[in-house]
Amino acid sequence: MINKVVADAATAIKDIGDGASLAVGGFGLCGIPVALIAALHDQGTKELETISNNCGVDDWGLGILLSDGRIRRTISSYVGENKEFARQFLAGELEVELTPQGTLAEKLRAGGAGIPAFYTTAGVGTWVSEGGLPRKYDADGNVAIASEPKEVRSFGGADYVLEESLTPEFALVHAAKGDRHGNLVFHATAMNFNPLCAMAGKITIAEVEELVEPGELDPEQIHLPGIYVQRVVHVPAGSPNSEKRIEKRTVSESPVVEPVETQSSAVGKGA
Repeated sequence: MINKVVADAATAIKDIGDGASLAVGGFGLCGIPVALIAALHDQGTKELETISNNCGVDDWGLGILLSDGRIRRTISSYVGENKEFARQFLAGELEVELTPQGTLAEKLRAGGAGIPAFYTTAGVGTWVSEGGLPRKYDADGNVAIASEPKEVRSFGGADYVLEESLTPEFALVHAAKGDRHGNLVFHATAMNFNPLCAMAGKITIAEVEELVEPGELDPEQIHLPGIYVQRVVHVPAGSPNSEKRIEKRTVSESPVVEPVETQSSAVGKGA
C-alpha cells in the first residue's frame, strides 16, 4: 500500500527551496491551498516563480508571499485584485508573464499530459504572439524585459500561435476529499485550476479537508487520480490555516416596506 500522507504542511513543503517554480491551484480565493502557502511563508522560502491564475489578494493566498518579496516571477492571467502586485510590477521588483486564461489552463494540462507545446488562436495578432509585451520594468519605468515573438503557423486558413507547456518543479493544490493514495475530489468551483496544476507539477502536494481510506471514494467520483499526487496533507475544516475567505462581499440594504393600510384599520381610525 502506498501511503502518501505526511504529518503536516511544514513537512510537505520542506524541500521547496529558494528559486523553485511552483503551480498553485485556485481561482481568486476559491480553492487555494491556504495551509501549504502559509507553511511556505513560515519556512522563509524566497525567489519563487509562481504559476497561478492570479496572485491572491494583498493579505491572503499568494499575496502573503508577494508582500514579503518572496516571489521573483509569476505567470498569471489576472492580477487586478492586488495593489501590492501592481506596485511591485511597475516599480521593477517583479517579473510578470501575462497569459490568456484558457492558454494558461492548457499549458498546465498539456504539461501534465506530456505534450511539449500546442497551437492556439488566442493571442494571434497581438503582443502575445508578436512579442513586446512588458514583463519587467526598471526603476525608471522603462521596459527592462519584454516578451519574445512566438511561432505562428496557418492551419485551414487560420493563424495559430505556438505555446509551450508548463512543468513546474512543484504544485500546491486544495481538495475537499482525498485518500492515502492521493486520489482527489474537488468541491464545486474549487475544481478550477487545481487539477490542472496537480497534473503539471513534477511533485504535487495536496491539502485535503477530509482524509479517507483507499477504496472509500467512488472511482467514478474521483476528479484527479493519485498518479499525479506525491504528498497528501490533512487540513480539516476548523484547523489553523483552513479559513475560506470571500474575495468580494456585496451587501445590499433591506428594502423599506411601508405598512399597508387595510379597510378595517381605516374604519378604526375614523371611529
